[in-house]
Amino acid sequence: MRETIRITLVKSPIARDKKTREMLRGLGLTKMHKTVELKNTPPVRGMLNKVISFVEIA
Repeated sequence: MRETIRITLVKSPIARDKKTREMLRGLGLTKMHKTVELKNTPPVRGMLNKVISFVEIA
C-alpha cells in the first residue's frame, strides 16, 4: 500500500448536506479540480468512503 494518496475534487458539493461539505473541507478540498496529497491512514480512508462520489483517487 502506498504511503500517500492523491485526491481530486471532481463533483461540486453545492446543494449537498452540511456533513458532506464539511467532510470535503476536512480533506482539504475547497475548490473544483483541486488536488491534495494525503497520508494513507484509516481516518482518511474512512472520510473518502463517505465522499467517494465527489472525488477521484489517483
